[in-house]
Amino acid sequence: MQTLLLNKEDVGSLIRMREVIGAVEDAYKAFNSDQVVQPDYIGIHLPSPRGEMDFKLGYNKASEVISMKASSGGFVDNPTAHGVPSGMGTILLFDARSCALTCVMDGSLITGLRTGAAGAVSVKALARQNARTVASIGTGNQARMQIRAISEIMTIEKIHAWDSHPDTLARYKEDIESEFGISVVTANSKREAVEHADILVTTTRGKGSLVEADWIKAGTHIVAIGTDQRGKQELDPEIFRNAKVVVDSMAQCAEKGETWHPLNRNIIAKDDVHGEIGEILLGRKPGREDDDEVTIFDSTGMAIQDNVTASRIYRNAIDKGVGTFFEFFKS
Repeated sequence: MQTLLLNKEDVGSLIRMREVIGAVEDAYKAFNSDQVVQPDYIGIHLPSPRGEMDFKLGYNKASEVISMKASSGGFVDNPTAHGVPSGMGTILLFDARSCALTCVMDGSLITGLRTGAAGAVSVKALARQNARTVASIGTGNQARMQIRAISEIMTIEKIHAWDSHPDTLARYKEDIESEFGISVVTANSKREAVEHADILVTTTRGKGSLVEADWIKAGTHIVAIGTDQRGKQELDPEIFRNAKVVVDSMAQCAEKGETWHPLNRNIIAKDDVHGEIGEILLGRKPGREDDDEVTIFDSTGMAIQDNVTASRIYRNAIDKGVGTFFEFFKS
């Protein structure tokens, strides 16, 4: 029995964003086709200045692959104190027929890629066809990944960006304009950025309402990425009152996502949530129905996204002879 080891450089060479978008679409469809076993994920919050570590486990019946991902984030002192990144990830793949470990791969890039792809999938399903302007609240690595993914499926003419850290905002402008040739306007306030948005992307670690309801113009599609644990929040719950709300997983979003906040305040009920995005991709429920709708995609991140993306990377590695095999089990 040989197990394949793939480091971050290997993973980065084996898949491109367009393929990840396809993988995430497949993941959402599988989830809503009873092909997925996905237990609740576990999060461990560590004392400041450390951050959190999450564990996500998923079984894809169609491919007979079980995945387990451990991912950390928010360890701000890591680069200087420990010489490692502030966020890291590791993915294990198992053959579900035997539960033998088939692959160990770096998961930090996959988390970023599949989260970016999730935003792009929601834009395809829910944004206006004539959407051209993106507002980014937060300008870190995931904000960049969202632009990388969304630009694969639509033409972005301008980005209005805001961040609480001016240096991070300045680097974002320089990086995005250099990589994509898209004009980035650095906003003086969150409101100034949001009011211009056809598509609003929020990617912060917010602990309170960052975006107010009266800033949102008709027809805006909101990609809510930052809230994946109880206690995090980016959106004014009032935004949900008259919006079409779509989630990745109702079970997760009602307990840990942005959707928890309006549910907790009785602004909406669970029956007011339009559905899961897999239902829209499968044609069971409509996506956007008119240009004036405000749509929200609440993305908490699911194990099946990691499973399907990592499985594609593993197959690509086998096909291309990339990675290092080692003997983990002996018969």
